[in-house]
Amino acid sequence: MPSSLKRKRARGAERGQEVGTDASSVGLPSDGELLEDEGPEDSGGDEEVSMDGVEPTPGDPGATSHHTSKPPTGEELRVIKDAVNLYQSSSFKLQVDALLPNVRPSMKDSRKAPLEHFLHSLRSHLISMRAIEPQNPVSAARALAKQGIAVPFALPHPTEDAKWKVGFEPPSDVNIVGSWANQICVKRKEGAPFTVDVTIEMPDSLFQEKDYLDSRYFHKRSFYLAVVARSLSTSLEVDIFYQSALGDPRLTILVLSPRKGSQNDFSKAHAEVHVIPVISSSNPMPLPRLSPSHANVRLPGKSSTGAQPTPIYNTNILLATYPKLSLLTTNALKRLSPAFSDAYALLRIWANQRGYGEGPICVRGFQGKGCWWNEILGLVVLGEEPTNANKANVRKPLGKGLSSYQLFRAALDVLARQDFSQKAVYVKSTNGHKYSPDEYTSHHSAVFVDSTSTLNLLADVPSTSLGMLRYDANETLEKLNTSSESDNIFAQLFLNDQTRLFKRCDAVIRVDLTRASKKRSAHEFVEYGSSDNALLAAISQTLQRGLSDRVQAIGIFHPSSTMCSVSEAHGPLLSTIYIGLIYNTENAFRLVDHGPPVEEQDSEAGRLFRQLWGEKAELRRFKDGRITESVVWEVKTSDDRAFIPVAIVRHLLRYHFGIPISDTRNPQNYFDAKLRLPEEVSNIFQASGSSSGFKSALTAFDGLVKSLKSLGDQFPLVLSTVSPTSEYLRYASALGPVPIPQSAYLALPDSYRYLPIIDVNLEFEKSTKWPDDIRAVRKVKLALLEAIATALLSANRVIRASVCTADYSGSTGQQGPSLEVYTTEGWAFSMRIWYDREATLLERLSASARTPVGLLAASAANPREQREAQQALEIHTRQFIHAPRHHRAIANLAHRFTAYPGTVRLAKRWLAAHWLLVTHISAEAVEIIAARPFLGSGTDHPDGSSSVPRSKERGFALLLEFLRDWKPEEPIFVPIYEKSTPSSEPTVVAVSSKQGVWTISTSEDKSGRMWTSGGPDIIAARRIRAIAKEGCKILHGTDIDSLSVERLFAHSTDDYDVLIQLDPMVLPRYHQSVNVDSSAWSKDRTNPREDDAIPRPGFDPAWLLFQDLQATYSDTLKFFYDIYGGRYIGAIWLPTVSGVRPFRVMGGFSSMPVSQDQKTSERNKGTVVLNKQAVLDEIERMGTGLIKKVEVRERS
Repeated sequence: MPSSLKRKRARGAERGQEVGTDASSVGLPSDGELLEDEGPEDSGGDEEVSMDGVEPTPGDPGATSHHTSKPPTGEELRVIKDAVNLYQSSSFKLQVDALLPNVRPSMKDSRKAPLEHFLHSLRSHLISMRAIEPQNPVSAARALAKQGIAVPFALPHPTEDAKWKVGFEPPSDVNIVGSWANQICVKRKEGAPFTVDVTIEMPDSLFQEKDYLDSRYFHKRSFYLAVVARSLSTSLEVDIFYQSALGDPRLTILVLSPRKGSQNDFSKAHAEVHVIPVISSSNPMPLPRLSPSHANVRLPGKSSTGAQPTPIYNTNILLATYPKLSLLTTNALKRLSPAFSDAYALLRIWANQRGYGEGPICVRGFQGKGCWWNEILGLVVLGEEPTNANKANVRKPLGKGLSSYQLFRAALDVLARQDFSQKAVYVKSTNGHKYSPDEYTSHHSAVFVDSTSTLNLLADVPSTSLGMLRYDANETLEKLNTSSESDNIFAQLFLNDQTRLFKRCDAVIRVDLTRASKKRSAHEFVEYGSSDNALLAAISQTLQRGLSDRVQAIGIFHPSSTMCSVSEAHGPLLSTIYIGLIYNTENAFRLVDHGPPVEEQDSEAGRLFRQLWGEKAELRRFKDGRITESVVWEVKTSDDRAFIPVAIVRHLLRYHFGIPISDTRNPQNYFDAKLRLPEEVSNIFQASGSSSGFKSALTAFDGLVKSLKSLGDQFPLVLSTVSPTSEYLRYASALGPVPIPQSAYLALPDSYRYLPIIDVNLEFEKSTKWPDDIRAVRKVKLALLEAIATALLSANRVIRASVCTADYSGSTGQQGPSLEVYTTEGWAFSMRIWYDREATLLERLSASARTPVGLLAASAANPREQREAQQALEIHTRQFIHAPRHHRAIANLAHRFTAYPGTVRLAKRWLAAHWLLVTHISAEAVEIIAARPFLGSGTDHPDGSSSVPRSKERGFALLLEFLRDWKPEEPIFVPIYEKSTPSSEPTVVAVSSKQGVWTISTSEDKSGRMWTSGGPDIIAARRIRAIAKEGCKILHGTDIDSLSVERLFAHSTDDYDVLIQLDPMVLPRYHQSVNVDSSAWSKDRTNPREDDAIPRPGFDPAWLLFQDLQATYSDTLKFFYDIYGGRYIGAIWLPTVSGVRPFRVMGGFSSMPVSQDQKTSERNKGTVVLNKQAVLDEIERMGTGLIKKVEVRERS
């Protein structure tokens, strides 16, 4: 196939993917790699082109219009039906078909030949090596050390007085095994090379019957491997390393990497050779002695009768007999099921993308477990071997004719439904059980016995890791079952890197192990193979017991073990791990862990409870009279309660493993700090005696509603409904609301005096007394509001009540009058009246030719009044129709998903910190977009779905990822009002670049323009994507500390042309700034002004200045500002005003004649340019008292 056609096919696999898809993480080649791979020197110029479904007509090399179309064959019809019914979509099937060839090694002769030549040379060298006479293991290791070769002895190490000896003889057999031999290998993560597993069978004459005892077999194996390493290092021109899966020296192998330019350079194959010592099935060690129940390590001071079983130790010996058996089993499965190879590739890609293998971040226990994935598919194809315990529920084979996608889904179903720690699995075997099933279940925490009945493949895999695997499989199945065509499900399954912990886990805890106590028992060291393995096994078991039903899954993540020089016996110790938690929201944040009752205090259960919790365990009496062993977690705020699972992990690690609290780091506190006022500010507000926060605001609102209802007889009309519309009453504002009592107002400096306004809509009963003229309706509203204010003041329910209107002339273009009330507790409310017929009146007034004259006031509406009426209608619809609906929907989401409010608040704080919130994107639009990680794209998305984030940090990470990938021209639907999909896809509304480019559709806003018509425009939308991309880079890092969070919220000013610096001492909201400087209010506090003792709700001079600048210079500059106390306003010159243009009256911007130097031709006469200095001088005059400096910046 010519390279151009192959490039088109490869690009077809990427068509339809969203921005940010990490195709390289699964090894998909880039265009440059394709050009290199498929170059003329590899493919040849005369290679025949073959395309599926197209057969060239004999004798006619070109295209012809006279050929007869053949009817589709049965196979083609089956493929078409599968694409329609089985796959998510036809494009999904095409993407899968295009993916598979790109993740397998190239089988071209130009690439295979050097590797095959090296493998032949390797085999010839191995079988010709000279034998070494048996000798003492310590002496033999000492001799090799003098030659620069270390022997990776296992625990317990051999001694000088050992009565057995190590020796060397050429291998009795050399074979290529594993996925390379079966031609099912797939590309690994991070561009790692393919692995070619070569087994060298150690002769039976080197072993004795009792070599299964005290690691004697592993010592002989290590010496054998070291001898091979010494010989290869001096004979073959390759780089040689040791590598131990999971850091276990018993599993050490040799890694042979090509050396470029050498005689044995096979780097074109992009592979490395793994040399694995094995033993034959006829070796002298008796098979019954390797069952899980046997104790094969005799520790000093322990009698042989009291020794503990060593099931993992025994499994590692059996592993040496397994490679050839696995090769034969996999070959049989390939012959039995034609789709096995493709299904295996899909399963391995899925697993690799989630860290179940090798890479910088891996799930504990799955390194070197390639055969495990073969056997999972074998369980699907072959079924389960019955036992006495499960004869009735044995898993049946699904069939041999399943497609690759069916096999892949069936394997995921097994992983999602099967709890291997609760129910043992035995793959169907031709020879039955080699060991009693009871031995496996009695001595292993999880059991999955392979089809040869040789070993338990999950012997050393923690049950926490299996829980994480089960969670990931269940999440994938949910996505396959509920995703729509708009979701790029293919990329989520196979292309996107899912090892990013902050979008995968609800909590991530970085644990430094350098000071951890590794004083485990000698039996644990021998059983698990190393101190790190013993420590992590104990941590896994302890966390599972302590967290119990608080979490759905616990993941222990760390880098896979790396290669080390053959001069070093072992690689470096593990210094850092990451613990990921997936919360169970029903139990994660409970305050009490109950233990056994007081009657069972001296029982085994009571002892184990106290042993687990230590000093935290205590006897407690509860309200129902029970007295039980309990652990109570003290909290003061909702943030503290959300921190309980992390606090449990910290306590258990400190109590059981000596890991200091300072060595366990979680970024939740850093994010919480961004949603709180500085401690110094909080202390001052608390001193005033007022209660702040969302619950206090809701309590104040309820009190206001009761007051209004109780005074209803004093109103001309009956008050029927009071509808909140404020973000402070739906847990959605970035910072919690803080009241300011009048008694404390005077003592506060100017930078503390911002009093938020809580918006409320009032609806009265229907009445014929309402006038039929829009201006008269406004006057009636004023009268009603005055009556309400008089009643509230007379009843002493509020301190102050003021009727406010922006335009006393009664213009139709204004928002209408409002009533501001200030309560004794320090809360401020703004109330507006909704009259349902007002919209009809505005529609009539805005219609030009169709407006009946009799319905107008005194004269027909002029064009200006029509424009004002249209604006008022838009405001009315948004304020009285959509805002209450939106408020109810968001409040409902806040109760359905505990992490949703925190996600919204973080998103608003982040957008505000980057000068975009409200100035360019409405708060309501942010609230809707933030619901997408919780609700999906519109399909049935249950509240308990695995993909729903259960912490604000995870929700925020998923939101940033969405904003990074979302193209502004693509409309989205978010089902905030219900769980069903929209009746029709949202359509893109044609807008200019100055209008909002986002289309966010809901069932109540089909057009998707209610909250985005005013922004963000194309400039702001691109900026949001840019900062979201940088934010994702920060969150994708594994070490998130306070500096990382500061970087996430730090805003660069390099892109602005003009930077307006404000005086923070006169900004009432400066104390809310993300980067606040306490010196601003410390200087101001000493000079309170007596004439300014009346609180001014909602007064923010910086925001008013911003609005004036935006209205005045909308055609000249684009402004950006942080509404939460920002001390700078940034601006960029619009491209439309740059350059020279002819002078005209009302040009729309300040201009000046072109200078003499610029008048180089007759064409430039009578032309003008933007007078930037005049604009800047005007801005400085407008902001007198607020602006400290206007800085002009030159951008490169």
